[in-house]
Amino acid sequence: MRLWRPQHHCNSKSRKDLVSSLVSGLLTIGPRFGGAIDDAARYFKDACDRFVEGMKKKVRVPGIYKRNHFLIKSRDNRDKRVELLQKFARSNFPSVKYMEYAVTVESYALSKANNLVLNVDGAIGSLFLDLLAGSGMFTKQEIYEIVQIGYLNGLFVLARSIGLIGHTFDQKRLKQPLYRHPWEDVLYTK
Repeated sequence: MRLWRPQHHCNSKSRKDLVSSLVSGLLTIGPRFGGAIDDAARYFKDACDRFVEGMKKKVRVPGIYKRNHFLIKSRDNRDKRVELLQKFARSNFPSVKYMEYAVTVESYALSKANNLVLNVDGAIGSLFLDLLAGSGMFTKQEIYEIVQIGYLNGLFVLARSIGLIGHTFDQKRLKQPLYRHPWEDVLYTK
């Protein structure tokens, strides 16, 4: 089983056209990479709105770092993006109810393992809920539908597309060869 996945998702170095490079990069997005925003928002919304104790069951919580995540994050090595997003929200959002709930989930998770900290998908998922609820423009039902339809992952894909296009153009402009990651940096387990 491969535990590390390189971040070079675009295929322009293999002489693919822009659309092929973009699509190959987008196809890596899923529930384990960049696509956990909607799931994190769904989970935190459901749990926070209903005050369920479901988080105490042994479940994988979207938006919390997993042991095999390619970024090594822990209680002592938190994701700076998460910290910046939380600081911004506390200063600028009328309410951070969902973010605070995500922090409560993180605290519980940290009591189980040192590396189960809130990740950027969890932070964005909970903060989008706070943003939608705090705007006063959406009913609870509309917020539920926005999350269920997949808008949040859609925004991630849009932003990722811009980055992949820029990466593709840079690789072509710099005439870079096909990227080959050193074998000794890839961890395989049984």
